[in-house]
Order: sequence, then C-alpha cells, then structure tokens
Amino acid sequence: RMLSGYKPKNDIKDSYKILGLEEGCSLDDVRNSYRNLAKKYHPDSSSGMADSKAFIRVEEAYRVVLNDLEAKQISDPSEEEEDQFKSKSLQHRHYLSFEGVGIGTPSQREKQYMQFRVDRATEQVLQYRQQRLENRYAGSDLSRAEDVRQSKKVKITQAVERLVEDLIQESMAKGDFDNLSGKGKPLQKFSDSPHIDPMTHNLNRILIDNGYQPEWILLQKEIRETIELLRKSIVASRRKLGEPMTLSEQKQWGRVCEQFAEDIRKLNKRVDNFNLVVPILSRQMVHFSTDKEILRAQKTYEAVME
Repeated sequence: RMLSGYKPKNDIKDSYKILGLEEGCSLDDVRNSYRNLAKKYHPDSSSGMADSKAFIRVEEAYRVVLNDLEAKQISDPSEEEEDQFKSKSLQHRHYLSFEGVGIGTPSQREKQYMQFRVDRATEQVLQYRQQRLENRYAGSDLSRAEDVRQSKKVKITQAVERLVEDLIQESMAKGDFDNLSGKGKPLQKFSDSPHIDPMTHNLNRILIDNGYQPEWILLQKEIRETIELLRKSIVASRRKLGEPMTLSEQKQWGRVCEQFAEDIRKLNKRVDNFNLVVPILSRQMVHFSTDKEILRAQKTYEAVME
C-alpha cells in the first residue's frame, strides 16, 4: 500500500543492467531474474548477502522494466498478456505476506501479525468454551429427560406392586389361602450344607430343576459325543475297504485319514475352549492325537474281523 504511488528513479538502461538483462528479453526472464535477486538481497532471507539498499534498487529496477515491457505491448494489445501484467503480484511479497495483515516495515508488520494471531487465538478459545457450555447444557437436558423416564418406570412398578399386594390381601380376606398344604407349619430350611447361603442354594435348585447346565458341562458332553462319532466313522470307513487293500483303496484310505485329521484339529479347538471355561483344574482335557486315534481304529477293525 505504501509503495502503490511510489515512482522509481532508475532509467530503463540502468534497470536492465541491475537485473542483469538486456532489452528485448521476455517477461519470464525478467521475473526469474528478479526472483533470484530478491532471494539474494532481501533483508528477511537467510542469505549472507542480504542488503536492504540493494534490494530496494532491485525493486525499483523491476518496476521500471515491467512498465517498459507493458508500454511495448500497447502497440499490439493482447488481453491475455495485459491480464498477466496486472494480475501478477510481486514475487517477493511471499516473504512479507503475514496473511495480508499490517502496514509499514517488515518488523512492524511482524509485530502487528503476532498481535493479530493472539486476538484470533483468544476468539477461538472463547468460541470453544461457548460450544462446550452449550454441549454441557444439552447433555443436562438429556439426563433430565432420562430421569423423568426413569421416575415414570418407578411409579409404574410401585403401582403394580401395590395392586398385587391389594389382590393378595383381598384373597386372604376371602379365605383363598386357608386350604394350602403345610399351613401352620414352619418353613423347611436348607439342611444340606450350613455354609451355603439359602438364597444361593434356592437359585441353584431352581436352575437345576429347569434343566440348566453350565457351559463347560455342555462343552464336555459335546466333545465326548464328537470323538465317539469320529471313531465310529473311521472304523466304518476302514471296514468298507478290502483286506489287503489295493492301490486305489490305499489312496481312498489316505483321503479318509486326511479328513479325520482335519476333524481332530477342529475338535482340539473345542478342547481349548473347554479348558478356558472349566472351573476345576483337574477337569481339564488334553488334545486328541490323530496318529493314536487312527491306530486305535485299526486295532478295533482287526478285533472285529477276528
């Protein structure tokens, strides 16, 4: 902004000489030369030859050369080339951009930009706190609605309990409970073990009466049934083959053994799952051996043949 009305003092020949160019060069050559010199002499660059005065001379020379090239294009105006001159910003401004904040020298603009960043960060913090409070109040509204629903459930439960209690009292008044078996006798206590809580014992009894079995018992039963079926199936497959086996029957027996080995592998995975859930260490099971099971099937077959 400060340089928008500034008029350079260099003439055209000196300007081309400062940029290291000759008259008649292209616009790209001018831009490339200026870019290299700006990186070399700019005060904010890390170059060892940084010089503010030299950079100002390069800046003035660049403006003079641009005006000269633009004047030469007026004789044969091209809209596209004019747009290139007008829309192309100075290449050194990326050193002093600061998001377009501030005016003055680079150091002054840097201070103004730092203050701008502080103000922007403060505003973002305030927005974050505001959003957090809004979310908190929204969450409190949800929890309040949940409390209302829970209180309604409690009221309904209490109403049902009062209704049941009223029905029991009404039945007792009518004498519906007078003919119950065991009336007037003490309740039977649990005498199996004095160390077991009566409530726990009662719950276990209810589960057992209704056919409940723990998971490890079901797995143990499943494993035993599966191994028995596998043993019977391999013996039956062996009986279908002749004695002695021909070459084709030996290949068929090999396929049967491979399938049997795969079934044993799957069964051993069930054994692993069983060992993870069984509560008693002595009840854990060992893996089934494919070779031992095949040898056992062979002996069973020979005993049957005899």
